[in-house]
Amino acid sequence: MAKAKGTTPTKKKMPKTPVPQQRWWVRWRNAFTTRVKGMLQRRPHRSFKRTYKRDYARSLKIPGYWAFTNEVRAMLWKNKQTFSWLIVVYGLLTAAIIGIASQTMYTDYSDSLKESGSQLFQGSWWEVGRAGILLASGVIGSLNDAPNDVEKFVAVLLGLMVWLTTVWLLRAFMAGKKPKFRDGLYNSSAPLVSTALVFVVGVIQLLPVALAAIAFAAGSASGLINDGIEAMIFWLFEMLLLVLSLYWITSTLFALVLVTLPGMYPMRAIETAGDLVIGRRVRILLRFIWLFGLTLVTWAVIMIPIILFDAWLKGIWPAIQWFPLVPICLLVLASVSVVWLSAYTYMLYRKVVDDDAAPA
Repeated sequence: MAKAKGTTPTKKKMPKTPVPQQRWWVRWRNAFTTRVKGMLQRRPHRSFKRTYKRDYARSLKIPGYWAFTNEVRAMLWKNKQTFSWLIVVYGLLTAAIIGIASQTMYTDYSDSLKESGSQLFQGSWWEVGRAGILLASGVIGSLNDAPNDVEKFVAVLLGLMVWLTTVWLLRAFMAGKKPKFRDGLYNSSAPLVSTALVFVVGVIQLLPVALAAIAFAAGSASGLINDGIEAMIFWLFEMLLLVLSLYWITSTLFALVLVTLPGMYPMRAIETAGDLVIGRRVRILLRFIWLFGLTLVTWAVIMIPIILFDAWLKGIWPAIQWFPLVPICLLVLASVSVVWLSAYTYMLYRKVVDDDAAPA
């Protein structure tokens, strides 16, 4: 029969050959190999091979230490009402759930220092030194009752919530928006699980510091760190552990910001943060050292006069010995410090991202 005009012959559909599915370990191996090859292409460093400066030189256009610190301060002060609410809520939740430093323990510790110091030292400088010791005890938690596991978990959770809220609010403010505190509180907790996972990675990266502290305690008890070749090897070992943790944690701090982006996975955030700091890790680390050093100095400048004033006031008015002035001030300053550290880290991250130069 003749074919109808304008028609095309139909083709028989051939059955598709099923593609064999790869086993899970083959898929994992291929993905891992692809990730390693991509990292080697992006980063110039190679193990046990010298990296020349021309291969890792990378720009980092950031204002000076004081100028950038003042920029962070200006941003927080410009939006002081919103961040004040964050500080107040965080402080109240901490006091209600975890508690503040014990006034009884503070008074007993202060009296024991006063009695022991009066036998060895005289003058006003000993009073300043005693105030510094009391401040250090409050910072490391010696004036608090030992927290249980639930209180430790709540403390970490509150810290992560303040971090996420601060990052969310700053991202909105720097985008030209005017969010309220409740907007940040309600909307910032979406990446809580992924942020917690990155935080756990950061804690693991601090294990060399913990190992160094354990080794120091053991070395002090045995006299290993006093003199001789053993002491030199010991301190070299301690320094290497400290440098290792600092090397890791520098990029993980940025990963805590990156993981708050929509659709960002924890390991992807850690990998991207490593790409950001490569070739300028030391300069970024110096910024963080400046941040923590400035925070400690600020604590000393504010809290030591408060401790001296508290001792003077209760010396002439013993009826108010019960009032926990120093524990309350420690709580307020700790809440302000958490917001300050979060804001500084986020704005430093933005400066590094704006200078998106690749390694030479």
